[in-house]
Amino acid sequence: LLRPLLLLVSLLPALARGQTKKNKLKEQEIIQKVLTNYDWRVRPRGQNSSWPDTGGPVVVTVNIYLRSISKIDDVNMEYSAQFTFREEWRDARLAFDRFADDNTEVPPFLVLATSEHSDLSQQIWMPDTFFQNEKEARRHLIDKPNVLIRIHPDGSILYSVRLSLVLSCLMSLEYYPLDRQTCLIDLASYAYTTDDIKYIWKVVNPVQLKEGLKQSLPSFDLQDVKTDYCTSKTNTGEYSCLRTKMILRREFSYYLLQLYIPSFMLVIVSWVSFWLDKDSVPARVTLVCRNAHCFPEFGHQFEAASGLLHKGAIDVWIGVCLAFIFGALLEFALVNYAARKDMTCTNQRLMKQLPTDASGYRQLHATLPPRSSFCCRIFVRRYKERSKRIDVVSRLVFPIGYACFNGNPCPSVSIACVNPSAFQCYTGLCICINHTLYLFHTALSLFPIPSPKAHTPTHLSLSL
Repeated sequence: LLRPLLLLVSLLPALARGQTKKNKLKEQEIIQKVLTNYDWRVRPRGQNSSWPDTGGPVVVTVNIYLRSISKIDDVNMEYSAQFTFREEWRDARLAFDRFADDNTEVPPFLVLATSEHSDLSQQIWMPDTFFQNEKEARRHLIDKPNVLIRIHPDGSILYSVRLSLVLSCLMSLEYYPLDRQTCLIDLASYAYTTDDIKYIWKVVNPVQLKEGLKQSLPSFDLQDVKTDYCTSKTNTGEYSCLRTKMILRREFSYYLLQLYIPSFMLVIVSWVSFWLDKDSVPARVTLVCRNAHCFPEFGHQFEAASGLLHKGAIDVWIGVCLAFIFGALLEFALVNYAARKDMTCTNQRLMKQLPTDASGYRQLHATLPPRSSFCCRIFVRRYKERSKRIDVVSRLVFPIGYACFNGNPCPSVSIACVNPSAFQCYTGLCICINHTLYLFHTALSLFPIPSPKAHTPTHLSLSL
């Protein structure tokens, strides 16, 4: 008798639980109930009680999960992006928590399936979001449409879709290849004004980045991603708009190795001619002309590689380097001219054959300018030919001028130039060239060949 009683006592809690177990509604039943008499063409009522008629605009919370960025095209000014686009809003007509009671339980959310032609099978109202700077777009349909529509008991709706877009990106290429570009993703409502729809960013992580995305770009570095608002007014009304800003910095290492270092070395090599003897005409001309011939190849290579016709900063750099190489050729022409003038003036002053000293120099009666400084006297005593003085001055003027160009004393033409106008860049280049010519003119005027009518003769040696 005790065994049946103990068995009955042990089964009483199970029987009690079975009587109090809630009935769980099926998703199909809930969907049929909430979609009865539901008109998806009418937007839901807003949550603002101060608007008694419409409840104010529907607040749509947006979140983007950025998966990839590729094909950043400088010529067409566009880029490709793939991301998951999520929207959240509330539609009280779809709330199904009213079906729950003490004996009935509802699921935590419902999932609505979509077909490949979602526009033809639309069942609920959805925001008419479009991307303002989109050129091409497509949804992913393999294996099934990558779309998620989730309805919560209080009527909150989550809409998520995976998109691949080709977006326009207006680029400023004045500082190429030292440029930073800001590419945008602008989204807004196409038909509903701010009285009907208001877009806001999700408070936490409005834009999420896939792990490793910043290092996956081949020619750019994704520095930062920012969010902003871009609500605009048109002839048809005011439209709510959200903006994603992606700050892209171009990778400079390729251009440094392929352009800047080789061109820098060619400019330095052209200065070797200043240390060669003025009589080494073939060596000096070949050295400078060879560098000048090789230099335009850099511009042609980068033009063919990038497809850009106007490169801004890279054109200024190539132009300045070519100007320094061409200046070295002009310097040799000036040295050759000065040497011939020295020879002519010397022959006119020599009235008779002068003895030659042990060092191989002929003794000439030369004078220094009466008001020359002590440094000028030492300079003239050491370098007695005007052509040699030009070479010595060039050894200082050219490196200093090139260092000033790279060190940003002329900020409009340096590598790190920040002036927005290309005209100002070339203006600064002309100023630097004028300063260089002025230094040459000063060097020639300070150290003229002394005339025979000098006041105080001094014995100097001149190499013939």
